[in-house]
Amino acid sequence: MTAAVRLRDVTAGYDRRPAIHHLTGLFPARSLHAVVGPNGAGKSTLLKTIMGLIAPDTGSVDLNGLRRDEIAYLPQQAELDRTFPISVADVVLLGAWRRAGAFGAVARRDRLAAERALGAVGLEGFGRRGVGSLSVGQLQRVLFARIILQDCPLILLDEPFAGIDAPTVTDLMGVVRRWHDEGRTVVAVLHDLEMVRACFPSTLLLARSAIAWGETRGALRQDNLLRAWGMPQGWDEQAAPCQVARSA
Repeated sequence: MTAAVRLRDVTAGYDRRPAIHHLTGLFPARSLHAVVGPNGAGKSTLLKTIMGLIAPDTGSVDLNGLRRDEIAYLPQQAELDRTFPISVADVVLLGAWRRAGAFGAVARRDRLAAERALGAVGLEGFGRRGVGSLSVGQLQRVLFARIILQDCPLILLDEPFAGIDAPTVTDLMGVVRRWHDEGRTVVAVLHDLEMVRACFPSTLLLARSAIAWGETRGALRQDNLLRAWGMPQGWDEQAAPCQVARSA
């Protein structure tokens, strides 16, 4: 099994305070992988470490020859500045920077590709609008369109469905499935365990260290969840929009 990302004894965090501890495992190439765990479990830190935004205190991250500019990374919306005066089209076109270069002109084919990407996420005709005028769900659609334009083999998503409406979740989960069908590796930090069970074949259950890592049904066994959360029996979870999308 070829690993898109292999972690070897990785400890990483902030100001010498580890957020993930001695993490060893792999995200196989072409896999659709969820990362779940309680608040403060180190999920965002893990993605930032893979992305190279945080250097490991110990251990190593092996990208199997992949350059970090071949990784598409979507942070949590709380980390984004929505006040910057930029159009929807220009946000999407940021996904073409690998081809255009830092100061290169955007090719017409990239502008056409940006229009197609907006259409693919349900925002056809939104290109001239300012990002500050968008709802939370619309902005997330724009950011997914940017990832489409990046055309990367590895995609990292940090809470991509947090705070958005159910129809948008269903549409964007459809985009995630298409990425997977195209042979891309997708790693997504999620909080909705029912969505994970319905849509993601593999899961890392993280509570600073790995509680379980592998096939989702086994990783999310009740005993593992109790170890991670101290979760009571019968915990009420949201319905999975992936099931709705698949039956459409």
